[in-house]
Amino acid sequence: MSGTSMDGIDVAALKSDGETISEIGPGIFVPYASAFRRKLEGALEVAKSIRRREERPGNLAEIEREITEHHAAAVEAFLASAPAGWEKPEVIGFHGQTVLHRPQIGLTVQLGDGPMLASRTRLPVIYDMRANDMVLGGQGAPLVPAYHAALARSLPPALAGRYPIVFVNIGGISNITFVPVTGDPIAFDTGPGNTLIDQWVAAHGGVPFDADGAIAGEGHVVGTVVRRYLENHPFFDQPGPKSLDRNDFTLDAASGLELADGARTLAAVTAKAILKAVEHLPERPKLWILCGGGRKNPHIVADMKAGAGDAEVVLAEDAGLRGDFTEAEAWAFLAIRSRRGLPLTWPTTTGCREPATGGVLAKPGSNP
Repeated sequence: MSGTSMDGIDVAALKSDGETISEIGPGIFVPYASAFRRKLEGALEVAKSIRRREERPGNLAEIEREITEHHAAAVEAFLASAPAGWEKPEVIGFHGQTVLHRPQIGLTVQLGDGPMLASRTRLPVIYDMRANDMVLGGQGAPLVPAYHAALARSLPPALAGRYPIVFVNIGGISNITFVPVTGDPIAFDTGPGNTLIDQWVAAHGGVPFDADGAIAGEGHVVGTVVRRYLENHPFFDQPGPKSLDRNDFTLDAASGLELADGARTLAAVTAKAILKAVEHLPERPKLWILCGGGRKNPHIVADMKAGAGDAEVVLAEDAGLRGDFTEAEAWAFLAIRSRRGLPLTWPTTTGCREPATGGVLAKPGSNP
């Protein structure tokens, strides 16, 4: 999994039948070099001109090959370090790098060559798992809810049965999965996750991200800016399912703030946008489980806890999960579901007309 933060590749292993989780295996993170990360950021601009998802204008074809090579190297590094029993997976779930997501026109583009990855790793690869959902009228995101629903059934005794449970993934964009006692999960993007904070500290502090919220710790929340984000953007009033592109929110509303105040204020925007999502849920959650890189920002976590009312807010690790690898594990889980023809998405998670499976299988040495 290479997400909207564009900082590197998460690789994780999972044993499952696509419905229940037998065992969660090891995981590794393989960072992108700063030069390649800058190249990916440039690709976002080039990708804005795409009108058909197979188009690769400018240098995007070259970047797609590089992304695939990076993923092949990440798989190789994982297999070299994996303990006995995890060295030879049956299938790889390959997300690629999202460079454009425009669900309103049925367009999503992930750079990554599935057949090339299958050839390099000599393993079957399931890729392009968003496309069929969009063919069926869905937003193409989020796709992690199928995995969240399975995780909800395997929580430790202290947290088991605390329904409704909401899983929060705070990546570049934040999204939630509402898991009821019975029925399909409900999911949608909630707003900016880390992306605005990352852009802010890069532009004003010269660093790629606010490690452990240290910069924000020197600042204060500017309430007028928070309200400007939450009250002036039509996204927050839309019911789910809904999804965002990394560029749908900008730093304009925070213009003029000092570095630390901007970082702290944007952390508050992230948390309050997640909490605001309750307005579009059928019940108030009893338990929030925070996953993704944003859970390491103590200000986002503190704001979540302060605004959650009677509900409990816990980190993924408090629930026996691995917050850094949840998305990568999810892509393994989805690959297994794809091979079995099971739904990856539902009308309640993406807005598709019917439960939708998806994905394309690429085998080593053959066309997909």
